[in-house]
Amino acid sequence: MYEWLKFFHLAAGIVWLGGMALVILALRPVVIKQLQPPERLQLMSAVLIRFFNMVWLSIALILTSGFWMLSMSDMHLAPRGWHAMSVLGVLMCLIFAHIWFSPFRRLKIAVTQSNWPAAGESLKQIHPLVLTNFALGWVAVLAVLVWR
Repeated sequence: MYEWLKFFHLAAGIVWLGGMALVILALRPVVIKQLQPPERLQLMSAVLIRFFNMVWLSIALILTSGFWMLSMSDMHLAPRGWHAMSVLGVLMCLIFAHIWFSPFRRLKIAVTQSNWPAAGESLKQIHPLVLTNFALGWVAVLAVLVWR
């Protein structure tokens, strides 16, 4: 059972971190360079709608499997990296919830209304938050691997 929980935990983390890597390092730079604001903002909104739905599923799997695995161990004996990963993971979830309910919601509305300046502003607010989550995700991975 533990191995399955760990698999789903890792798979969900890979989807979330991998998706952020794709958007930050590959998609966003190309879209900025090659598309005009209306097309760029429509594309990014559509991509983020699909990706953020995957993130919600990942969060559900990560939190469920993570808390279940933690409940199976004696927390006093658990490696410090597990505790760090838990705190960082919850922080990442809170940041993502803020993205979803604030700038992302405004982005979708602005794109629907063809309000490109407002859509661009919303996307500018999302970017540093995603960068923060990307960094926190890798710090969590590092903590689990090296902090025993």
